[in-house]
Amino acid sequence: MSEQARDPEQILLWLEWTVIRRLDGLLHGDYRSLFRGFGVDLADLREYQFHDDVRHIDWNVTARLQTPYVRVYNEDRDVTAWFLLDLSPSVSFGSERVEKRSVAIEFVTVLARLLSRHGNPVGALFYSDRVDTVIPARSGRRHVLHLLGRMLSRPKHRGSAATNLKELLQAGRQVIPRRSLVFVVSDFISTPGWEGALALLARRHEIVAVRLYDPLEMELPDLGLLVFQDAETGDLAWVDTHDRGFRKRFAAAAGRREAALRSAFSDAGVDALELSTTDDLVDAILRFADLRKRRRQLSAGGSLPQHLGGTYVVPVA
Repeated sequence: MSEQARDPEQILLWLEWTVIRRLDGLLHGDYRSLFRGFGVDLADLREYQFHDDVRHIDWNVTARLQTPYVRVYNEDRDVTAWFLLDLSPSVSFGSERVEKRSVAIEFVTVLARLLSRHGNPVGALFYSDRVDTVIPARSGRRHVLHLLGRMLSRPKHRGSAATNLKELLQAGRQVIPRRSLVFVVSDFISTPGWEGALALLARRHEIVAVRLYDPLEMELPDLGLLVFQDAETGDLAWVDTHDRGFRKRFAAAAGRREAALRSAFSDAGVDALELSTTDDLVDAILRFADLRKRRRQLSAGGSLPQHLGGTYVVPVA
């Protein structure tokens, strides 16, 4: 549904019928594969295995047995979730009828509703050219409607400076009081330097990087001479897309950017969901749920297939 409808109740009802209802039937209520709490009750000790969280190493037992051991905790059922939402000018881009901004709003709304209806509080921080909105974490459908209404009512910002995601990530560290599940929803088109802030945020919280993109950002079609405008600065440039060499250079630069992003997510130790403007939201969440389930099996001492290591890419529909 287009966000231009601007009626939060109408949009939420549409998402509940077209997305959440389908997920209920396909996940069979197994939302533990998507969301998990952060228990503090020690359940057991076991020998350290590859990919275990080093923060759970019991150093006293390790020193006594001369072998690394980690603490295993009972998980709480409740989890507090936060959405760090990038609504900078570049997120308003979409090559067809759907913008990255609309995909972000629908994703946040669906996840917030799934969490809140099980009693889990959700909060949000919004960024345009700065962090200008903080919505405290609460639960319930009314709160989701409030969150959705705040997202829909925001005008599309036309900035004169490049996005700095480091500010959003640093604000998250300052605002979020306790260990939480944090979704960083952005296209990650930003000035350099945010990578370290993401890694610092991940030391305290469980992070999911939700990377938004449009297929046109990966590869240019042959459309002749076009005028391109930088959404962040407003600068204009003539581009000859008929030039095959230019299209190849564009695709190569996009590939390097993709590799750098995935490396940053891997180095920070965060899960990553790549969400295209052409993706089906239900399919994306189901594939991501499968990865989360496998991650849980790994943390319990299982093994993760090699092809699922690192960043998780949702294929373009």
